[in-house]
Amino acid sequence: MQKNLIILLLLCCTTAFAQPQKLQSAEIYQKIEKLNFLGTALYIAAHPDDENTRLISFLANAKHARTGYLSLTRGDGGQNLIGLELREQLGVIRTQELIEARKVDGGEQFFSRANDFGYSKMPNETLEIWDKKQVLQDMVWVIRKFQPDVIINRFDHRSPGTTHGHHTSSAMLTLEAFKLANDPKFEPNQLKFASAWQPKRVFFNVSWWFFGGKDKFEKADKSKYVNLQTGYYYPSIGKSNQEIAALSRSKHKSQGFGSTGVRGEDMEYLELTEGADLKDKQNLFEGIDTSWNRVKGGKNIGIAVEAILKNFDFKNPSASLTALTDLYTQISTLEATHWKTVKLAELKDIIAACSGLYLEAAAEIQSVTPGSIAKIKWEAINRSTVPMTLESID
Repeated sequence: MQKNLIILLLLCCTTAFAQPQKLQSAEIYQKIEKLNFLGTALYIAAHPDDENTRLISFLANAKHARTGYLSLTRGDGGQNLIGLELREQLGVIRTQELIEARKVDGGEQFFSRANDFGYSKMPNETLEIWDKKQVLQDMVWVIRKFQPDVIINRFDHRSPGTTHGHHTSSAMLTLEAFKLANDPKFEPNQLKFASAWQPKRVFFNVSWWFFGGKDKFEKADKSKYVNLQTGYYYPSIGKSNQEIAALSRSKHKSQGFGSTGVRGEDMEYLELTEGADLKDKQNLFEGIDTSWNRVKGGKNIGIAVEAILKNFDFKNPSASLTALTDLYTQISTLEATHWKTVKLAELKDIIAACSGLYLEAAAEIQSVTPGSIAKIKWEAINRSTVPMTLESID
């Protein structure tokens, strides 16, 4: 009975009522693997579609890192190839395109209040129109809440006047936010809801188009860069990392983006621009403990997760529910930390996915006005062999 109650309490706290993504066994297994990696990466650029979905997918799925993309604008200054919506309406569309892209590649999505006002050559013009202080506040807030160990810039902060001013500005602001996020004197009111945080490193995601062509990039000395083999294949889902990235990028329909995806070897290069030096050119997280040893009293958590992975039944994920709820109780006893909060949230979603529980609330009418009454149809089905009781609906 106690076990039933724990499961119900967890599930009622998830987003099940908003029709969450239904995970297959292989995807559930990947999420359990992710429980044992305590490292975070944040990718930063100016617009929707600026992000490198290959790298985001690689970090989120192959490395199991908590990975986010901070787009400073919502892309409302761009064009629309699928409709007549422009400006703010286009910004709404492109916001949703980014959110959908992250559902595919496994990242999380963030924004600032920067306005995509159209093309600007120089960063000083961009920063004046954006309101530099306001955008920095937003960037520091994201860093303090998300607590990335490493930050990756899409663009080069050293190239003013040679590319889009928004692009250069995003990289310049990243370096400022990198230092300000750990300064308690900067936006102290934020510290009521977040902690000061110092990321370990900032990288610039080097690409051939910064060299003027693929031929020039092939000839360039890349020995100083971190080099990541992102041509990863996920046998459990039958897709390459590049194929997942292509599906993610194809969500940018208003911009006409998308590709069929490729397979085989694929390299990403990163230049360290700020923070601690590193010797291992294949490890962004060098010197950072990404195991449960990072959390006081967490060593046994890692052992428990490994046991769950070893005994996971792909034909019957609900067989892991007892071990997963025990793990939830075990993590709940740890001291209050950032990683405790993060991993408990991840674990709730895993438990919901393993349970096969279907919860849905649907209104009988499309819209209502303030003060009116809407009838709600509830559906709750337990499709697992684990007994559950619906205690209440809030």
